[in-house]
Amino acid sequence: MLDADSSELLHFAQNVCLILLSVVLLPLSTAILFLSYAVRLFFGENASRQRSQRSPNFQPKTILVTGVGMAKGLRIARAFYQTGHRVIGADFEPNSILVSGRFSRAIDKFYRVSKPSPQHGAARYVRDLVYIVEKEEVDLWVSCSGVASAAEDGQAMELLGRKTNCKSIQFDVKTTETLHEKDRFIEYTKSLGLPVPETHQVVSRTAVLNVLNEAIDGKKKYIMKTIGVDDASRASTAIVLPKRTLSQTYGHVSKLSISKSTPWVLQQYIKGEEYCTHSIVIDNKVKLFVACPSSDLLMHYQALPQESGLSKAMLHFTEEFAHRSGSGFTGHLSFDFMVEEKVTEGCVQKNIYPIECNPRAHTAVALFSGTQGSVDMVKAYMSVLDSSPTSGSNGHLDLSYTLSGTGSVAYPLPTAPGYYWMGHDIVTLVLHPLLRILTFRIGFWSFIHHVTTFVNHVLFWKEGTYEVWDPLPWWWLYHVYWPRQFWACLRTGKKWIRVNVSTTKIFGC
Repeated sequence: MLDADSSELLHFAQNVCLILLSVVLLPLSTAILFLSYAVRLFFGENASRQRSQRSPNFQPKTILVTGVGMAKGLRIARAFYQTGHRVIGADFEPNSILVSGRFSRAIDKFYRVSKPSPQHGAARYVRDLVYIVEKEEVDLWVSCSGVASAAEDGQAMELLGRKTNCKSIQFDVKTTETLHEKDRFIEYTKSLGLPVPETHQVVSRTAVLNVLNEAIDGKKKYIMKTIGVDDASRASTAIVLPKRTLSQTYGHVSKLSISKSTPWVLQQYIKGEEYCTHSIVIDNKVKLFVACPSSDLLMHYQALPQESGLSKAMLHFTEEFAHRSGSGFTGHLSFDFMVEEKVTEGCVQKNIYPIECNPRAHTAVALFSGTQGSVDMVKAYMSVLDSSPTSGSNGHLDLSYTLSGTGSVAYPLPTAPGYYWMGHDIVTLVLHPLLRILTFRIGFWSFIHHVTTFVNHVLFWKEGTYEVWDPLPWWWLYHVYWPRQFWACLRTGKKWIRVNVSTTKIFGC
């Protein structure tokens, strides 16, 4: 993987190779695109959409979904479309690079919105959202933001609540900022009486070393994390401190940019497995929930079984968190958990610790796939419009379906496939291993393992952006959007260490 120290020539070659890869695969992708259109013409309109529109009690609503350029926003928009509602899409399009979601047949109308900036703050962005809501007579806004506009979405939610009748799936500014900032989230969770790992905010290298020096006999370890959004520092956050020697520890800390304006957190290192969750919370009640294994760059999603002990424990934590957070707690709530195993007499005990919170939709929402997944998701969202979710005359779905979860909480179906992104897997599971085996850095069987995993994903998993009834966003993502992004990096000389295909984020260095 390239980094900031890699030569400009290597970064240039990286961008050129990815653009060429898109060109090479263009004929195959285009064939799949036209084949998908042929299949759609043969089988006709999506069956669940027809069924919802025929329901005598069904009243379609106008839904605004922001962030449709990301896989999670597109999945949410498609769910509303499949269940008969009118969907308005919106997203940022920096440098006029058109996002793939605007071309989805699920989107009735698309708006480009102003991205919050240091010069103008959130004013233009909030103004754009209010304009869309008023012009399109939006009934419900589903905020599907990225990390860079989390607080601004809170401002928009508060203004929409004052100026319009539109309901929002979004926390207010104070709640969003509290949950978004790592140190404030830990303090807030602790105040609710819920378990948290030991966490220290540090604003200087001296403060870091003071905490590390207090570690008892070197048994206590910590992970350093930036509080804000800092792509260039992400590679450093995986380092466990203190290191083996004092000089190594001091050397690592001395390279970090730490100050009152760029604070970090030093969090207790928990050895174990990492998991993430996604939930929809309406008035302090969890309406939809999924948990799945996590990683540093999560590009593969498989839901934990609903009946698993870990899933139940993380759901219970989420329900307690929502219940104790006061009235009107409504929005997307996603947690990152570390699961620590402790061996006791006769059993293995697993303890869960929340390490971060994302007060926004998680890409794990893709696991609510198919007709039933769309119905479950939309029922959860629409419950914010009325306290009587079983009524068919108030805009809720009347499709003779029941939630796939237990009680009032919806889960992905047990048969839901895993999710992957073709562009990511071709590079990481085929081309990169091929380069490594040719340079004798991995063995033959390791290469075969990577390729077998790729084939398994293609045959048995689901591509995160592709739908046979809506293939154009998938084609556009890989053959227009990303090539244009890589071309922009070539022109500007921007260096990057990785990209997230699903969220369309480039991590600079």
